[in-house]
Amino acid sequence: MTEAEKIKAFIKENIERYKFSGVVIGISGGIDSAVVGKLLVDAIGNDKVFGLILPERDSAKETVKDAKLVCEFLKINYKIKNISRILRSMGVYSLKPPALIFPRSVQERYAQNVWLAEDKPYIQDLQNRGNKSFRESLAYYRAKPRIRSVIFYFYAEQLGYAVAGCTNKTEALTGFYVKWGDEICDIEPISHLYKTQVYELAEILKIPQKIINKKPSPDIAPGITDEFALGISYEEIDRILIKIEKGEDLSGEKQESIGKIKEVLANKKLREIKCLHL
Repeated sequence: MTEAEKIKAFIKENIERYKFSGVVIGISGGIDSAVVGKLLVDAIGNDKVFGLILPERDSAKETVKDAKLVCEFLKINYKIKNISRILRSMGVYSLKPPALIFPRSVQERYAQNVWLAEDKPYIQDLQNRGNKSFRESLAYYRAKPRIRSVIFYFYAEQLGYAVAGCTNKTEALTGFYVKWGDEICDIEPISHLYKTQVYELAEILKIPQKIINKKPSPDIAPGITDEFALGISYEEIDRILIKIEKGEDLSGEKQESIGKIKEVLANKKLREIKCLHL
């Protein structure tokens, strides 16, 4: 049985076991949601998969176009709902300078400069630390996937559907997700696959090449891609993570990269803190 077949069997078994009528999935126009969407469609049928495209003010101009491309490739029903008004009513956009008066290139440089102004920004992110501007930036971008999760469940519960997660193993291990945001779901079909393995599966599933070729990005702040935020490529991250997992020799890897990954792993547990009881 191939990896794709194992995942499809997992999906079908659990959707039936917990008596869900179908699945809601957020379609971002990125590779993870495209792969999960294809696995869902193959497992339970495109008539039981509903896509939600939830752009906002800071979304890249290609986001909706690429997300629609994925939905049309999957042949699923979908809805586009802009969440800018919700975020504006919360005061999210007021934390940063007005965007509409500046070209996208200026917005991107601003967001990148805020990130790079911190010493070890991703570690500060994991620790919920940094100066006032940086902490405001954390609140700013984290609000977006949290609002999206609320909307996913709003639709899913009306339909009797499950909510699908699109987090991969690399993101889970490095804490590259938003607590109470994109981690919230009922089923996680690719959480056991490293990001590089998701790319391999995308080729097998014949995901549109435009989606495979895109730079991975959380699309929640202009100019901030996954690898920019992490400070290291997915190929290198996965290679080191796999060697650590298997207890293999790391002497062939860059010491600086090993140090970065180990520091991320040491701080990632802070992303998981939930003090529920004594």
